[in-house]
Amino acid sequence: MTKALIIETPPLDVYGQMAADEALCEALPAPYLLRFYNWKGPGVTFGYSQRRKAVAEAMAAAGCPLKAVTRRPTGGGIVFHGTDLTFSFIFPSPGAYFEPGKTYDRLHRAITAEYTSQGVAFDLLSGKTGDYAVNDPVMNCFARPVSMDILYNGKKVLGGALRKFGAHMLYQASFQAPDARAEAPRHRNAVIKALGGEFGLEWEVTGLPEETGYRAAALADAKYRDPAWNGRI
Repeated sequence: MTKALIIETPPLDVYGQMAADEALCEALPAPYLLRFYNWKGPGVTFGYSQRRKAVAEAMAAAGCPLKAVTRRPTGGGIVFHGTDLTFSFIFPSPGAYFEPGKTYDRLHRAITAEYTSQGVAFDLLSGKTGDYAVNDPVMNCFARPVSMDILYNGKKVLGGALRKFGAHMLYQASFQAPDARAEAPRHRNAVIKALGGEFGLEWEVTGLPEETGYRAAALADAKYRDPAWNGRI
């Protein structure tokens, strides 16, 4: 078994959440890190390659009043964080390149299998789906499932986005089942069991290291709140 940490963090807004993940990717207090977001309030994240103007137009068209909006370090489309269980997983990914499809397949197959063992009929969308352009139209991640997303009764309930930081991978996920927060302990345990079993991990719960917390706070202000980052394209 390999040592792995479940990182507990205080309530954070969208800027702090993105910053905490990046700071953990830099510090790497253990090779495997799992963090369930503790939300200070609702917010919106959008993908690294999305155009900020298009995102703003899509949010206005949807009548979304939220002002706490930031660009993720990972890809994908718009994600509304109001009732979801959000988590990140950092794990070794050596080499210069990676294959996103295989990574999603491994992670989502493990999570789907754990729910199946609990009698929950989630499905992994493994067939071919049409490619989407994240900006034309701007994609709401949960409005259009794509291959390797997790579905329940045909509706997407879990999707993720990836970013490689050196020899490690950051996976950011949003679980949007109706009871995602009401039954958060149950869903947390399912994810913990799934990833622990898949990677052979022995979990230990700990807080965010102090220096990493300082770094995250600095990143939240200097990067994730910064119009230059959010309007980079």
